[in-house]
Amino acid sequence: MASEPQGGLTEYIQHHLQHLTPHTSEGGFWAVHVDSITVSLVLGAMFCLWFWLKARKATAGVPGKGQAFVEIVLEFVDGQVKDVFHGDRRVLGPLALTVFVWVFLMNAMDLLPVDLLPWITEKFGVGHFRAVPTADINMTFAMSLTVFILIIFYSFKAKGASGYMHELFTAPFGKHPLLWIPNFLLNLVELASKPVSLAMRLFGNMYAGELVFMLIAGLFSAGAGLAGWALYGAGIIGYTVWGIFHILIISIQAFIFMVLTIVYISMAHDHH
Repeated sequence: MASEPQGGLTEYIQHHLQHLTPHTSEGGFWAVHVDSITVSLVLGAMFCLWFWLKARKATAGVPGKGQAFVEIVLEFVDGQVKDVFHGDRRVLGPLALTVFVWVFLMNAMDLLPVDLLPWITEKFGVGHFRAVPTADINMTFAMSLTVFILIIFYSFKAKGASGYMHELFTAPFGKHPLLWIPNFLLNLVELASKPVSLAMRLFGNMYAGELVFMLIAGLFSAGAGLAGWALYGAGIIGYTVWGIFHILIISIQAFIFMVLTIVYISMAHDHH
């Protein structure tokens, strides 16, 4: 059974850290993490369907609980966008909403019992399945690189090709030809740091949280007799306490990813 450690806690964690990949990609340069892609797409579809249904059934009168919750989320995200970005929000508003809710849902998968999805997928002959897409560095970099592409796009759109190139070579030190190279290198480092910081911050926090849950889950199968029951009880308490604390972490990480996305795109509109 996937949830039973075969050689101790170390082997248990190593087993749960392996992704579901096609046999054709094993041992090669490319590795497609089917589990991360599947979970993220399913959660994205659920988010779109959920908000579409609420928007379709929205009423001008007293809203139901579902509509009220969606309106609270919409107003919260729109308020964040309005505070940072003062231009046309027709694109950035929905983008910020998508980023916040989608990242939150992917983070929230960490609250499921560690062995639940692997146990279910094992019934269908799948030996490895990781349920938290944001604990996969490939997924966090995919999202951050998408934001990076939007930054470049809006930089060219707001300033034009010549204006943006002029900014890269003349800001922040000035227009003197001797300063062109230092300016460009500094701007290049600044640009590269944005997707890297976005991806690594989200990945690091969610990967660490996943490891803590795995360590706690390992206590459930450790020991025997009275000592085993003590470890089992400690595991339940630890899982509950860390789970409550982790709700705060997954919410903050989704909020930070959304806010930085708004800030970076807003900076792309600014003229130096």
